[in-house]
Parts: sequence; structure tokens; C-alpha cells
Amino acid sequence: MEQEELFYLLALSKSDGIGPVMAKKLVEYFGSATQVFEARKDGFSDIPGVRPQLAKTIFDKFSLRKAEKELKFIAANCLSYCHVLDANYPPRLKNCPDAPLVLFYKGSVNFNVPRILSIVGTRQMTGYGKSVLNNLMAQLKPFDPLIISGLAYGVDIHAHKLALKHGMSTIGVVAHGLDRIYPPVHAEVADQMLAMGGVLTDFWSGTNPDRENFVKRNRIVAGISQATVVIESAEKGGSLITADLANGYHRDVFAVPGRITDAFSIGCNQLIKTNRAAVLTSAKDLAYILNWEKNPVGQPIQRELFLELPTAEKKVYQYLLKEGKTQLDLISLYCALPTYKVASILFNLEMQGLVRPLPGKFFEAI
Repeated sequence: MEQEELFYLLALSKSDGIGPVMAKKLVEYFGSATQVFEARKDGFSDIPGVRPQLAKTIFDKFSLRKAEKELKFIAANCLSYCHVLDANYPPRLKNCPDAPLVLFYKGSVNFNVPRILSIVGTRQMTGYGKSVLNNLMAQLKPFDPLIISGLAYGVDIHAHKLALKHGMSTIGVVAHGLDRIYPPVHAEVADQMLAMGGVLTDFWSGTNPDRENFVKRNRIVAGISQATVVIESAEKGGSLITADLANGYHRDVFAVPGRITDAFSIGCNQLIKTNRAAVLTSAKDLAYILNWEKNPVGQPIQRELFLELPTAEKKVYQYLLKEGKTQLDLISLYCALPTYKVASILFNLEMQGLVRPLPGKFFEAI
């Protein structure tokens, strides 16, 4: 049954004219990808926003043949995978509207950890950037976050190496299929990462690391994490795209300031200047803004008080603990509670010191 569902998920994701948003909509409507393909063609006419001719695209035999080929590749290479309805799908990424339908990965990946940090930056890292990153990663060790980056030259590969050095898990999100590692020179580091994280992608085998794919993979880097850190960036670059995506997903963004004359500090300084990123000078800045200091890894937050909470309040509080900073409307949606009731619950939790309000109708657990 699991293999059958994966097969139809693959076929759905390869159907022409169906992007991740529409694919998720169909899977959620019918309950599974298998049921999407078991539905009659006229069964799609009742779904809001779905064109009748879309059914012809979904039942195209070419998509099914491509799915069968990819399924064989996954089995032959012992790849792991998860889809948006899985419990082990990255919880923060699941809330992004353009989250991939299916993710493929190698290694010992655990997405359900409280602290996930994306670290990005220029491929032409300077001595200053390297020094900052060296210090930052050493300071992050006590907090034990999962480090996400893109396995590229410069800041990315240095972040992965330092994570391994300090015993922190790390995942490389790549812009191609898992039949290769790009750049090839980073294959050895990627192998080392398999024991403490791994390599992740939403691209199929045979996909080349083309320029546009790096932009697409950045949405995973931004969406999977609690916060994104930009170490160095020129005036334009992929790191700034990742930062903008993170802001769009309502995630925290941090940038390392630099001298106004340094070419690879222009992007970071601009992020800070335009209030799109907080200033990062050390791990203490992260701990303070992300509330890590008050909640060390493994230490329950006000456990006695939590046990006494009513059922609805527990549900909201647990959701905020898991997802981090979230808007009122989303809390209402995912907790299946009316907005007015959620607002009342949040006020009660705030009075008990368990939740704090943030600008823009956002709330987070303390």
C-alpha cells in the first residue's frame, strides 16, 4: 500500500500543469494520491479552483511511466522519502504554501527537532566571513540545532563541515536528484553527513543542477527551519533570495553586519537596513530572539503548569511549541478551533507566562 501511494504521488507531481499547491490540494481533498487516481474524471468538477480539463492531465500515461521509472530508482538506491501527509514530513515546511509534495533523502534525517537553523551565504566567502562562522558554530554547540545549508561552495560547505566538527546534525539541501552530488568535490563531506543528518531534495534522479533549480531548492532551505542566518552576501545572490523566502514564510532572519566598503557585506547590511533581518554578532543574539536561553534542549517548559492546562489550551500551546512563531489565523486553522476561541486561549496562555504576542498578530510559546 505504501509503495502504491508513493507511485501515485510521483505520478501526480509529474502531471503537466499541476504544481505543488494544486497537488497538495487534490491529495487533501481526496485523502490520498491513490484516491485521486481512483476518482472518476467527472469527480474533479466539484473541487473549487480545479479546471475540468485537469483530469485529462492527471490520467496521462506518460506521467505514470515516469513515476514507475523513478520508483525503481528509489528502491534500487534505498532512498528514504516522505510526503506532505506523513507525520515525519518537516513540520515547518508543511505550513509553506509551495512546499514540495514529496521529499527524497539519504541518511539519518530527523526533522522533528525543536531547533533547526539554516545558514547561507556567498560562495566566495572572505576571511572575515570564515572567522564569524567559525565562532558562531562553536557557540551554537550547547544549543545543538540541526544545521541546514545547500552543500555549495563557500559558506554552505563550511557550515556543514563545522557542524560535523562540533557534533551537530546537518542536512544538505541539493538542487538536483540523488543520483549525484554537486559539486563532486563535496561528495566526501556529503558521505560523512549521512551519519549525522544527510542529503535532501525534491528533485528526481537525472535532474541536472541547473541555475533555476538552486532558486527552487532555496524555498526548502528557508521553509524547513526556525530561522535563516546570512553570513555574507554581495548586493545580489541566492542568499538574499533565501532570506526573502524566509521572511515570506514569517520566519526569523539574521544577517552578519560588515564594513560598508566590503563587497560581500553589502547584501547583509541591506537586509539589516531595511528591517528584513536582525543583526547577528554571536549565538547570544539567536538565543535571545528565538528564546533558546529560557528553554534549554531537553528541559520541559513549566511542566507542572502545562499539565494543568485545559484540553484546548494544551492543543494550542503544543502547536506553538512545535511550529514556533505563528499567526492567529493559522493557529485557528491547524488547531481546528474558531478564531475568537483561539484569541481567548492565547490571552489566557499569555497571562500564565506561556505565550507572548508579536507584531502582525503572531504568537509564540515561551
